[in-house]
Formats: sequence, C-alpha cells, structure tokens
Amino acid sequence: MTIAVNSAIVNDIPKNSDDSAEPEVTGNFRDHPLCDIITGAIRQVYDPEIPVNIYDLGLIYRIDIDDQMNIDIDMSLTAPGCPVAGEMPGMVERAVLPIEQVGNVTVQIVWEPAWTK
Repeated sequence: MTIAVNSAIVNDIPKNSDDSAEPEVTGNFRDHPLCDIITGAIRQVYDPEIPVNIYDLGLIYRIDIDDQMNIDIDMSLTAPGCPVAGEMPGMVERAVLPIEQVGNVTVQIVWEPAWTK
C-alpha cells in the first residue's frame, strides 16, 4: 500500500449544483469497463462521522487506471484534523483491491481544492 500526502496537487473540480448528480471525478476511469464496479466498491466506504459514502460525499477527486490495471486515486477528507485521516486511504484501497483484474491500488490524500459541502 502506498499512501502519500501532498498539498501541492491542485485539481479544478467543479462541484455539482444538484446533490443527486454523479460527483465530478477526474481521471480516465469513466470509459473503463470496471468504472461501475470501482465506484460501487468505493461507495462501500463511509465517512465514520457522516452517514454518507465517501464517493457521493465528493471526497474522491481523481481515479486513473493504467494498462496493467493499476489504479491511482486522489481523495480528500472533510477536514485536515479528521480523526480517521490515517485510516481512510487504507479503507479505500481495501475496497478496490479485491476487484478481479485490479493490480496495485495507490491512494493519495490531497488538500486542494479543499472539500466543501
């Protein structure tokens, strides 16, 4: 498992005005055959303080899949002082790694743009 914290990464992710709409996530995963399976797995991970999964909460910023089925995920947290900050990337990795055909999973915490409601 690789967990990196890097506050220098900046993503311009527009927030949806319709809360029921699909979260805006960058990366190349939307056209991938495993897109629905990957997002479904991530939707099984819940923020322990908010009864909403981290995907629909908008904490997943980027998902990229390479030719060897390695997956890179950028995510944020609701706040830098989140009590499960050290655990959340591992929870995401453990949700995605069991998917058949998936190689390595790298989850990186990014702080910009800051998460907002």
